[in-house]
This record gives sequence, structure tokens and C-alpha cells, in this order.
Amino acid sequence: MYLLDENSLQFPHPHLANEDGLLAVGGDLSTERLITAYQQGVFPWFCDGEPILWYSPAWRMVLDPRHYKPSKSLKQLLKKEVFNVTFNQNFKEVIYHCKSIDRHDGLGTWITNDMENAYLKLHKLGIAKSVEVWLNNELVGGLYGIDQEHVFCGESMFSKVSNASKVAFAWLNKYLVENNYALLDCQVHNDHLESLGAYEIPRQEFLTILQKKNAKNE
Repeated sequence: MYLLDENSLQFPHPHLANEDGLLAVGGDLSTERLITAYQQGVFPWFCDGEPILWYSPAWRMVLDPRHYKPSKSLKQLLKKEVFNVTFNQNFKEVIYHCKSIDRHDGLGTWITNDMENAYLKLHKLGIAKSVEVWLNNELVGGLYGIDQEHVFCGESMFSKVSNASKVAFAWLNKYLVENNYALLDCQVHNDHLESLGAYEIPRQEFLTILQKKNAKNE
């Protein structure tokens, strides 16, 4: 396991991650380090009381937004316009709800207070963005992630009423298609994401897409 130097933003090559995807430990959650990490396909994932852990999984859960196909029932719900959706208008509340809402899996949240504050700083820089879903002027669902201009790295979502997070996910995919994003990065596998159309690709394939984006912006 690679111990990060607090005085350097350098990460080891992602291919050095162990079989669980764990690449490094330590460092901090400064905006500079987080930006560097995401540009290299690395993300922080740890629980309160643990050291900062950095991951780059061998298989990356992603979704090509052009191939996203919502279910028939979701399509019908979207046509009814039951919910109102906004973009990047209430990031603070979205990340708060993602952090505090009860999870059915009983695992709690990985969004620590330090993590919340770090992503709020990224939001102020225009890097972390959110989708908000409203019902009768109440925030009932949403998601947030890191916008890399070509790849959107989804971090977390929440739902206080049935289908609200699915509406946020559908809206985001439509936005990504309209703005020519290559991928929605879902990071690691879970059944819910798979049910929404996400699939796994090898690490190197994901990194190649990121490198094309970074080279274009240099």
C-alpha cells in the first residue's frame, strides 16, 4: 500500500492498486489533491475514523449516457412531470441529504464531515455539481458528482420519495448526451446502478477516456 506524501500531490500509477482497488492511504482532502486524483481516475472512499483511502478499481462501473434507457414506468413518470428538476442550484442540501439519509443496506454513509466540506469547496470552484429533484417545492431527491467536462464522476444520490433518485439519474444522462459527455462514471459496481444500465469496463479503458479528455483541455 502506498503512503501519500503530505507535501506532494503525486499518486502512484493506478495499476498499482491492490485486488480491491485500494491504491494509496493518507494525504488530505485539499481541492488540489482531489482534482489531481480525479484527473487520474482515483477517488477517495473511507468511513469516519479511518485514514483517507484512495481507490482505482480494476473494473470501473460506467454508463455511456447515449445508451441509457429508462424503464417504461420511468418514462411514463417523466412524461407526467410530477417532479421539478433543477441543476446545480442547491448543492449544499443535496450533499447533506446524501450524507444523512438512512441507507437500506445498513452500511451507513461514507460521506464524513471532512468529505462534505471538501466537496463544498469543489462546488464553489464549479467542479462539483448537483441535480435536484423537487416535489411541491420540497427537495425529495438528487445526486452530485465531479464534472470533468467530458466525464461526469457520480458520487452519491438520495431519494426521500419513490423514484426521485431515478428521475435525477435520467435527467443527468439527458444533460450529458446534450453536452457531448463520453461517460458517466459510477465508480464501483452495485445492483441498483446495474438496473439503471451501468456496466463495467477495464481500468485501462476508463483511463484512456480520461486521458483523451485531459489532453484535449491542455
